[in-house]
Amino acid sequence: MQRLFVEPCQIYEEANRISITGGDVNHVKNVLRMKPGEEIWVSDGANKEYHCKIKTLEREEVVLEILYVQETDYELPGKICLFQGLPKGDKMELIIQKACELGAAEIIPVETRRCVVKLDRKKAEKKTARWQEIAKSAAKQSRRMLVPKVHPVMSFSEALSYGKEMDICLIPYELAKGMGETKKILAGIAPGKSIGIFIGPEGGFEPEEIEKAKEAGARPITLGKRILRTETAVLAILSVLMFHLERDV
Repeated sequence: MQRLFVEPCQIYEEANRISITGGDVNHVKNVLRMKPGEEIWVSDGANKEYHCKIKTLEREEVVLEILYVQETDYELPGKICLFQGLPKGDKMELIIQKACELGAAEIIPVETRRCVVKLDRKKAEKKTARWQEIAKSAAKQSRRMLVPKVHPVMSFSEALSYGKEMDICLIPYELAKGMGETKKILAGIAPGKSIGIFIGPEGGFEPEEIEKAKEAGARPITLGKRILRTETAVLAILSVLMFHLERDV
C-alpha cells in the first residue's frame, strides 16, 4: 500500500481526516493515479501511522478519511548518522537510498581531502534538495516512520564537530587492525545510543584525517581484509548495525 508523510498540522484526528497539500497532491492524483475510495498509509513522522481512505480529490488538496490509527516501532532503537565523503558521479544517490532503507536517521555529505567532487554553494544546494527527495522516496518504499534528514554539505572539520554530539562515532579505515576489537566495539553499542559513521570517498581518508577523527573521539574500525568501495562500505557497516540493533519481529 502507498505511503505518505505529513506534518502534524495536517492531521485532524477529532474530525477524522488528514489534509494532503503541496507536491503530494500531484503525486497522489497524477503519479499514483489514485481515486476516491482507495486506501493509503500516512505517517506523522514520529510513531503513528494512519490507515486512510481517499475522500475527495481537489485541485490543491486531497482529503483523507482516517479509518484507524496505530503506533508502530519500525524505526531502529538507535539514531544512526551517516557522514559520507562525497563520491563521484551518481553514487551519492544510491548511498542515500540504501542508507534510508537500512535505518539511517541522518545523512551528512562531507568534503574530505580526497574528494574528487567539488560543489559550489549553488550546486550544493541543488544537490541537497535532490538528495532529500531521494531520502523521502526511499522512506516511503521501506515503510520508515520518518524521512531521514539530508544535511547541507559539511567540511570534514564541521562533520567532526557535529559528530561529537553522538554517543559513539566509528570510522571504518582500510589500515585499521583487529577484527576482534571491532566486533567488541559493535557489540557494546546499546539500543537508544546515537551512532555516527564516517565513510571516506574513493581513495579513503588521509592519515591526517584519521588522526583528527581520533582526536575528536571517533574510533577506527576494520570491515575486513578486503578493500571495499565507498558505497559497499556503507552497506556493510549499516547492515551490521541494523541486525545488531533491530528489535524482535
